[in-house]
Amino acid sequence: MNRFALAVLVAVLALVGASSSVFVVHRAQFGAVYAMGRVARVQDQPGLYFKWPSPIENVVLLDGRLRTLRSVQPDAFATRGKDDLVTGWFVKWRIQDPKAYLHAFGAGESGADDRIGAALRSHLGADLARLDLPGVLAAQDGELESSLSAQLAKSLRGSGIEVVDAGLTELDFTANATDAVYRRMAAARRLQADQTRAQGQAEAEKIRAEADRQREVLLAQAYRKAQTVKGEGDAQAARIYAASFGKDPEFAAFYRSLEAYRASFDNRSDVLVLDPSSDFFRYMRSPGGKPADSGVHKR
Repeated sequence: MNRFALAVLVAVLALVGASSSVFVVHRAQFGAVYAMGRVARVQDQPGLYFKWPSPIENVVLLDGRLRTLRSVQPDAFATRGKDDLVTGWFVKWRIQDPKAYLHAFGAGESGADDRIGAALRSHLGADLARLDLPGVLAAQDGELESSLSAQLAKSLRGSGIEVVDAGLTELDFTANATDAVYRRMAAARRLQADQTRAQGQAEAEKIRAEADRQREVLLAQAYRKAQTVKGEGDAQAARIYAASFGKDPEFAAFYRSLEAYRASFDNRSDVLVLDPSSDFFRYMRSPGGKPADSGVHKR
């Protein structure tokens, strides 16, 4: 009985020793073998591996897949223009060098997450502090993310971590800054509207001045042309009168008498004192009479 129990004990010890001497590395895993408190070797291919039983050698399995670290709650930062912004962020990373990773952070993941988050917040705060609000909005197109990734990779160099990507998941104003930003935007729009109206008024004045100038030029040209045409008409009329009067002096005298009648009776308030037998009424009395100077007095 004692021999059987001893055999069972030996078998159990052999099984325990054998089980502690083998380990399995799955796909996307690293198997780091510790010996005497340091990493003796790393198995990065999937398979079954052997080691000395514990506590001579111990194995730490590390996840080599891509991981995503996100901000638990939004962080507040200030821009160069003292605008308070609320930001959310993310970092995609993975283990690149298991030995360096274990030396920097140990076997746990919380140490790596804490260091990555602290480094990103530091770089993000520095980037936002050197930009004004328009610069921050413009940098969202990719410049800010590229800068964060590059700075984060530089600060984590030598820690066994590869930073694949980093960026923002949220960018907004704090509640206190929103009203101030709206007021500033409204003031900027009012200033732009005033400038546009002033430019429009100046342009309208210029157009009116040009229209008035063209009007004066056109009126002057029209008046000059009208005077030319009138002068030509008067000259032609004078030639016609002269030719007509030269052919018939009696008709000319009669026509001048008609003009005198028209001029004398032009205003109803005019009063004429004259002798009915005067030459002024010669053609009224007798169309065939000869004209003579009349002694008409007009008052």
